[in-house]
Amino acid sequence: MKRRQLLQLAAAGLVGMTAPPLVWGGRAGAVPIGVGSIQSLVPELFADPPRPPDHSSVLVIGSGFGASAAALRFAQAGSHVTVLERGLRWPRDPWREIFTADMTADGRGLWQQGSFTNITGMPVGPVDRFGGVLDTTRFENLSVWRAAAVGGGSIVYTGVTIAPEKRFFDLSFGGKLDYDEMARTWYPKARSMLLPSTMPGDIYNSPNFAHSRTWDDHARRAGFTPEAVDGNWNWSVVRDEIAGRSRPSATIGASTFGNSNGAKHDLTQNYIPQAEGTGRTTVSHSHEVASIGTESGGRYRVEVRRLSPAGDVLETRTLTCDKLVLGAGSIGTTELLLRAQATGALGNLNEFVGRGWGTNGDASMTRSLGPAAGTPQAAPCASRIVDESGLPLTVENWYVPGVPWDLGFLGSLGMTIDPLRADFRYDAGSDGMTLSWPKGGSRDTVESLRAVQNRMAEAGGTVVSAEPFTRDVDDTFTAHPLGGAVLGDVTDSHGRVKGHDGLYVVDGALIPGSTGAANPSLTITALAERNVARIIADGR
Repeated sequence: MKRRQLLQLAAAGLVGMTAPPLVWGGRAGAVPIGVGSIQSLVPELFADPPRPPDHSSVLVIGSGFGASAAALRFAQAGSHVTVLERGLRWPRDPWREIFTADMTADGRGLWQQGSFTNITGMPVGPVDRFGGVLDTTRFENLSVWRAAAVGGGSIVYTGVTIAPEKRFFDLSFGGKLDYDEMARTWYPKARSMLLPSTMPGDIYNSPNFAHSRTWDDHARRAGFTPEAVDGNWNWSVVRDEIAGRSRPSATIGASTFGNSNGAKHDLTQNYIPQAEGTGRTTVSHSHEVASIGTESGGRYRVEVRRLSPAGDVLETRTLTCDKLVLGAGSIGTTELLLRAQATGALGNLNEFVGRGWGTNGDASMTRSLGPAAGTPQAAPCASRIVDESGLPLTVENWYVPGVPWDLGFLGSLGMTIDPLRADFRYDAGSDGMTLSWPKGGSRDTVESLRAVQNRMAEAGGTVVSAEPFTRDVDDTFTAHPLGGAVLGDVTDSHGRVKGHDGLYVVDGALIPGSTGAANPSLTITALAERNVARIIADGR
């Protein structure tokens, strides 16, 4: 390691220490602070959740992009809707520390786990076991990042809200979904709710985005053309942070564990309050679904556990509904379906359940020894590049999670259209799932992204990776799990589960492993809008 790199890492508190020494948000390091301290910081988390009724016309499991869209549209159509969310409901405040920061994480950041290794390779923890917002589910060769909070993935994602290009979309969906219909009707409908937009020039040119400008400059030197991307950020709140009118969050590299001041325009600011505003929707947080099935009379049965904020089971109940909407994300929805299939609780599920699963071709990339501005490093993404010299791919201008200052690190998020797919299987011994993801992941994804990374590093005079803390290209995790109940296989062309009237899938489980080298949030939302509109129109 070069002397300059050592000095930069030492300045960040990343050399020779198991926990960063610097203080951010009034606390030092990532350590247990006690559930009592969490309660004093965010007492709203400890209020009793709304009690779900014994029977609902429509019951939605999950509260992410697809689930929230489905809840709103069913409620607007006159149904009484219950939303079950295992995670907590988090408030917003311009000055309070609602969520924890990436670098000084505590139990608010992690879902019922005592430690975590972030993308930079730095350990986070030990922390209190608590109902934090990020669940890093570990399979044999892959870690899957998913959310546990009212608002689902919109709480923990980095806000990029874009549609894939048509040629990439068609490569991924293989004719199962009409891009022109999505582009004409459903992407615009989803955008009208989520309100994404490109980064304004004054924000892009602020000191907090020096790393973004450097990244774009290096991309141009390497022969790429950066294109602005839509982000689901409230730029007025970001401006408030820059001007000192709000506690810093988005502008200091906070995103993975939520943004306390509402800088990210998440689902708790659009679909969810609008669904509740109909007077026909109850959102019951801290309710974890254990299993689903049917009972005599054609109703669906849902076994649910009410959890304390620390994860203790306070109550178990059996709920029923006429229509059951699965929106628990690719992992949650697939697991519920596989368990129901294995136990016979849903007897007509077909052989495609659990198949066609992929990572959206995700990989994180880091370069080091770039210009070190020494200013706070903001989280919102400004731009991306497209490359088709190998696997079709995109690379986004990212921040480096866990490093709140611009110290010469340059982060990227890559997504390829990789054909590698895996299958889930139900394991009766653990009452969970196993995943057939190969050791080492996808060589094609890594090599295609490494070629782009090397090209930008050479053009910008930077060093690939920040060894020993992170690899140059890391595909051992995914934040975009997709598939397991694929459209047209497990379901019909509008998300209706084959063999089970009144059972629907509305989340990323529908998508065949890739959304065409693009972040999936907009596609999941638009697909849910499309499917639920047809379900309501058809009355089934």
